[in-house]
Amino acid sequence: MSQVKKPFTFKLHLNGTKILLVFLLLFCTICSNAQQDNKPNLLQKINKIRQASGFSVKDTAYIDLLNDFARAKRFYNTDSLYSVAKEALKYSKEANYPLGESKALQNLGDYYSDKGVSKEAIAHYKAAYELAESLKNHALSISTRNNLAGEYAYKGDYANALNGYLEALELAEEHENKIMRSIITENIANLYASQKDYEQALYFYKQVKKINEDLKDPISSAQTFANMGSIYADIGKLEYAMFNANSSITIFEKEQQKDWLAYAYEVKGKIYLKQKKYDWALFWYNQGELLHNTLEDDRGEIDLLNGIAETYLGLKKDSISQQYATRAFEISTRINFNEGRQKCAKTLYKISKNRKDYATALTYHELYQKLSDTISHVENQKSLALLKTKAEYEHQKTELILENEKKLATQRNYVNVALAILLIFIIVTFLVHRSEKVLKTLNEELKVKTSHLEKNEVELKKINETKNKLFSIVAHDLRGPIGAFQGLLNLLKNGEIESKEFMDFIPKLGHDIDHISFTLNNLLSWGQAQMNGLITKPSIISIDSIVEENINLLSETATNKSIKLASQLPDNTMAWTDGDQIDIVIRNLISNAIKFTPKNGMVTVGALEKTDYWEISIRDTGIGMDQETMDKIFEENTNVTTYGTDNEKGTGLGLSLCKEMVEKNNGTIWVDSMLQRGSCFHFTVPKAKKQYKRTG
Repeated sequence: MSQVKKPFTFKLHLNGTKILLVFLLLFCTICSNAQQDNKPNLLQKINKIRQASGFSVKDTAYIDLLNDFARAKRFYNTDSLYSVAKEALKYSKEANYPLGESKALQNLGDYYSDKGVSKEAIAHYKAAYELAESLKNHALSISTRNNLAGEYAYKGDYANALNGYLEALELAEEHENKIMRSIITENIANLYASQKDYEQALYFYKQVKKINEDLKDPISSAQTFANMGSIYADIGKLEYAMFNANSSITIFEKEQQKDWLAYAYEVKGKIYLKQKKYDWALFWYNQGELLHNTLEDDRGEIDLLNGIAETYLGLKKDSISQQYATRAFEISTRINFNEGRQKCAKTLYKISKNRKDYATALTYHELYQKLSDTISHVENQKSLALLKTKAEYEHQKTELILENEKKLATQRNYVNVALAILLIFIIVTFLVHRSEKVLKTLNEELKVKTSHLEKNEVELKKINETKNKLFSIVAHDLRGPIGAFQGLLNLLKNGEIESKEFMDFIPKLGHDIDHISFTLNNLLSWGQAQMNGLITKPSIISIDSIVEENINLLSETATNKSIKLASQLPDNTMAWTDGDQIDIVIRNLISNAIKFTPKNGMVTVGALEKTDYWEISIRDTGIGMDQETMDKIFEENTNVTTYGTDNEKGTGLGLSLCKEMVEKNNGTIWVDSMLQRGSCFHFTVPKAKKQYKRTG
């Protein structure tokens, strides 16, 4: 039997004595169960209001807290439920507070429902519903309508139950109440499941799962899992049943939903019972029984006790089986639950027969047959009523659709007349606005041409700036060394210096030629990047080989300053990058390190392997940089030229060129530095992999 869902994540009920005992319950019985109910904050709020100056029992906030507390006590202490709900009802009437009165009536309806007193439950639900309707409180109306339909289902009046659920569902859809849509749709599924119409039940369960996905409420989802687990167990799909039961248990244990967790344990016990794994079935039934010791849920306990009795019967422990079957039979009789009595009578018949107590066995067998005939007859009536109600509901919907279509046809006539008038207006408007459209088109074309002119102006300005910068670098950084070389050759040609003296200048000339070559290489690369854009062609390259080549190339410059160059790169430092561009980056960074490192210093090149890339570092023991310099050395179009420790001069293009080339190769570059301590430039390049996607 699937469990009916209520419009709250915990279940609702109470029970009672006299008015004068209410506060005793609140401070004694209630406080002793506060940890069990997991509602200490609710009690604190009640105490805080009662202790406030000017407190009155007519305070609506106080009445709301009483109703909330009553609702929380359901399945834990029915006496408290009844007493506190009666108090809330009394104070609501005295305060002329219909909302509190409606909630209290609903709580009392829950109390009578759980006690099996359907007449009183229905009367209280109807009164609560009428008050909610008069207040136009749609959420309360929907939840009360759902509870009323549920009580009709418990009573066996499935026609009224289904009709009530469908009306409540329409209201929930109209007011976009997704929580109640989930609850009501699942209760409709449970209704069909009780009629053994499992196909229709699963159809509605699938709708519930879609709604729960939008709600993203784990408790609602877990309740659906538990009910679906029970359905799948009934139809013999035990793997599906176990999956759903386990899913619900995980959530209920986490959220500490004791009443639903007890039900989920029962479902899991039923699954093992159907597999005839009696020890496992008994284990999970016992888990549910332990929780029921802290609950007051007679209707939910009947199936649990029946299941335990059947399990002990399977284990051939008839005496224990008889105890549980008898308990379940007594509860079923007290709340007039024929299905429970039928199951217990069958179990007690088997036990008596095993003991050869044939007289008792015959008594239980006759009772079982009588109840089976009654239930079979009632079930047939229920099925017919259910189908009839469904047909009537669909017929009403069809009539409503036809009526709406007639109204729509009339509206279409009005719409057609309006469209004719509108068409005339559109023609007139078209003629008026056509000239405006032509003017607008001309304005748009003018804007586009103006935009193109402005864009061309910006590009021309940028090209002009690039040209000026290019000529400035050529004039200041290349013309000087070339002019000095030319002058020295003229002196030799004119005989003003001898060949021996000229040979003394060879080291200096070699250094100048290297500087000119390095500067030209940077200048050409920078010019290409500025005018045409860098074209990156990645391939698998060896970073350690490039570093070694540059160390060999720059070793003479380093030796002249007594600087030690060292590579700490591991072998096979393979990367996926443009080798020519990374060669320029490494050469610039090593050259800069030598430039700004005093004599007897050291420049070290290292690499750190990451998951997808290499982090290359060039560390020196040079003069370092302040924060202001670090902030601007990588800025676009920067041209900061700084002299080295031996007055070496550069173009100021190196670092901005390095940044552009590293980023073109999907890497990043940054620097760490301290004045008089040295600098360390880092950049990353992608690691080489077995396969690479071809670049476009």
